[in-house]
Amino acid sequence: MNEQTLHLRRDGLTLSAGLYGEDDAPLVILLHGFPDTPYSWDRVVPHLVAAGYRVLTPWLRGYTPESAKRGARYDLIAVAEDIEAWRQHLVADQVHLVGHDWGAVVAMVLGDTPPPAAAHAGPWKTLSLLAVPPLPHASQWRALLPYLPRQLRLSAYMPVMQLGFSHRLLTRNNAEYVRQIWRKWSPGWHFDDADFAPARLVFSDPALAWASTRYYRNLFTLHRATTRQTFARMARRFRVPTLALAGAQDGCMSAQTHRIIGNAPAQRGLLRAVQLPDCGHFLQAEKPDEVARCLLEHFQRVD
Repeated sequence: MNEQTLHLRRDGLTLSAGLYGEDDAPLVILLHGFPDTPYSWDRVVPHLVAAGYRVLTPWLRGYTPESAKRGARYDLIAVAEDIEAWRQHLVADQVHLVGHDWGAVVAMVLGDTPPPAAAHAGPWKTLSLLAVPPLPHASQWRALLPYLPRQLRLSAYMPVMQLGFSHRLLTRNNAEYVRQIWRKWSPGWHFDDADFAPARLVFSDPALAWASTRYYRNLFTLHRATTRQTFARMARRFRVPTLALAGAQDGCMSAQTHRIIGNAPAQRGLLRAVQLPDCGHFLQAEKPDEVARCLLEHFQRVD
């Protein structure tokens, strides 16, 4: 399997990514989330390459030393623009975009990208959202209300991540807090030290831990135009076929929430929801074979 490490200069930062597969193959971009790294895709990538795809696995800004700077932007519009810059750097059209956790949110923001002209397709051929469902429609909130208290408990980490000392919490005791998050969010996954090592390396670094918490600090700043733009783009109808893939035992996002949103009338018939049994939040690392199968089925429905 061909493998390259790429670098891209943008906004005064150096972004990094892995690239796998043949140069002339259709492109898939796999985005990681929090608290995670691109290594969680390691056992999915070979399936996609074997099926005839080229795969890019970018590090989100702030997760590498060269992209963690105090003066940098860590709002989701800036992150989405990074991914669009990668697509343009590879001169790729009609890309399959896959995101997990924060990566899924970035994919939703990018999924609203308008086509360059009415007669041409947009840059994204499909979207796949892992662990984070689309924003619900107004008509779905009544069905979601009974499950909101539990979801609020599951999401209690989010206000913690916005506190000024949150990055020190992540680095403490060699990133033990992050290990606890993994256990809570994927309770059935018996990961070992080798699985956790890349995340430990990132979140035991004070600069990277600080940068990763900026995503949360920028999420609810509605006085900022970029925050309002993020939610506006996420709330719009999908333009391309979209897969919402979740683990039924996710300890971060309620499986009931996924189910209600997925069972609602699909947006223009483009949204399809799938849940993997006996699987938690980090589903691409827990069940890479099943995730790869679901992704390839989704891609090939269009291809």
